[in-house]
Amino acid sequence: MKKFAVIGLGNFGFHVAKALYNDGSEVIAIDTDRGMVQAIDPFSSEAIVMDATDMEALGSLGLEHLDGVIVSTGTKISISILICLHLQEIGVKTILAKALDEDHEKILRRVGATEVIHPERDMALRVARRLSSPNALDFIPLAKDFELVQVAPPREFLDKSLAELNLRARYKVQVIAIKELAPENMVLAPPADFVVKSSDLLIMLGKSQDIDQIKALKG
Repeated sequence: MKKFAVIGLGNFGFHVAKALYNDGSEVIAIDTDRGMVQAIDPFSSEAIVMDATDMEALGSLGLEHLDGVIVSTGTKISISILICLHLQEIGVKTILAKALDEDHEKILRRVGATEVIHPERDMALRVARRLSSPNALDFIPLAKDFELVQVAPPREFLDKSLAELNLRARYKVQVIAIKELAPENMVLAPPADFVVKSSDLLIMLGKSQDIDQIKALKG
C-alpha cells in the first residue's frame, strides 16, 4: 500500500487526498484550517491541523518514509516555497507542488519540488487537445512531451498488420494495446500479426510531435 501526505486542503488538495484514499492509499491530510481538516477526515488515514511551515512539527511526521508529498497551499507563494524547502531538508524524495505561474514553478523546483503541477493550465490544455484533435478519443498527460492516447486508426492503417505498419520505425510510437469495439475486447501488447480494423482503437505511447503526425493522417 502506498502512503502519501497532502499539505493544503483547498479544492485541489482536498480532491487529490480523497482520490488517493479512495484508490486504497494511506493519506495524511494537513492544513491549518480545522474545518478543512474535519471535512477530509472521512477520506484520509490521518487528518492533522498543523502549520506545515513549522519545520519541527513537519519533521515529526516521518514524511521522508512516504511515497510522496503533495503541496497544495493557497495563493501565498512564500508558504509553498518554504514547505518544499523543509520537505527537501527532511529528506522527502518525491515532492509534488502546485504552482500559480511559471516563476513560482522555477522557484519550487529550486527548493526541492520534483514535479510541479498547474491544475488550471493542465486541464485547459487537456480540454483544448480533446477539442482540437477529435480522433484522440482519450488523452493522458505523461512526462514532458510524451502522450498516451487512444486514436481511431487512419484509413491507411486499415486491413494492415502492425508488422506492416511498422509504427515504431515510421513514427517512433509504440502500440501498447488495442481496444476492439466489435465485439468489445482489450488486446494488451498486441502481436505483430494483429490486423487493424475500422472498429479498433489504437492505444499508443510516444512523443507528442510523433503522435501528432498520425493524428494528422486522414481518417
